[in-house]
Amino acid sequence: MRRSLRDIQSEPDTRNMPINKVGVKDISYPVVVLDRADGEQHTVARVNMYVNLPHHFRGTHMSRFIEILNKYRRGISTLNIRDILNEMKETLQAETSHFEIEFPYFITKHAPVSGEPAKMEYRCRISGSSDEDFYTMEINVPVLSLCPCSKEISRYGGHNQRSMLSVTVKAREKIWIETIVEIAESSASSDIYSLLKREDEKYITERAYENPVFVEDIVRNAAQKLRDIPGILWFSVESENFESIHNHSAYAQIQMSLEDGHGNG
Repeated sequence: MRRSLRDIQSEPDTRNMPINKVGVKDISYPVVVLDRADGEQHTVARVNMYVNLPHHFRGTHMSRFIEILNKYRRGISTLNIRDILNEMKETLQAETSHFEIEFPYFITKHAPVSGEPAKMEYRCRISGSSDEDFYTMEINVPVLSLCPCSKEISRYGGHNQRSMLSVTVKAREKIWIETIVEIAESSASSDIYSLLKREDEKYITERAYENPVFVEDIVRNAAQKLRDIPGILWFSVESENFESIHNHSAYAQIQMSLEDGHGNG
């Protein structure tokens, strides 16, 4: 006969202190995410899962978070985050739940002249809460920028730098990662690639020279395009340009709400 074990977590607590978030953090876990070109993509994510804890419970059952995550290991996306959040609430008898997942996402890019294919990595983060009717997605996209001022005042050349464009959107419906990446890359002097031959390097260098942008231009270009994407409720776009001739970065950010249809910041 199996002996019944004491459930200490469910025992009462008398300190009258509710906890806003309790759960498991920084779980490394293999997952499958939606891929616009191939349907799905296998990757490894870092996952955070939390629920609230009423004041009268001493603790939550940590193992149940992992049990829930394991049910969705074959496919986690914006399509089922709401299901995960609801199951967390029900299983852990909570009023609110929170889910965060961060992962590398890979897109095959072809060099602009040689056509050589190679994988580019983009860092992504998707999160949601049961008390919100939207999800949040953040994507970090490396790009190339060339300074308009440097080009204008120099007899030849112009200093350039790698820039990191971070785009965060809130939406209720599916927004493809690839869509955000394309917007970010088209807002800079040039996108960048994992693999380039000499003819590709020549092409990109000249393309960037013909398309100089300040950090302010980058975020404005991206904001104009994000504003036209159906389904986005709010967005933030920020660019950090890692300067090549200064010991500091240049930075700009735009935030905009689109829920009222007027694009207010």
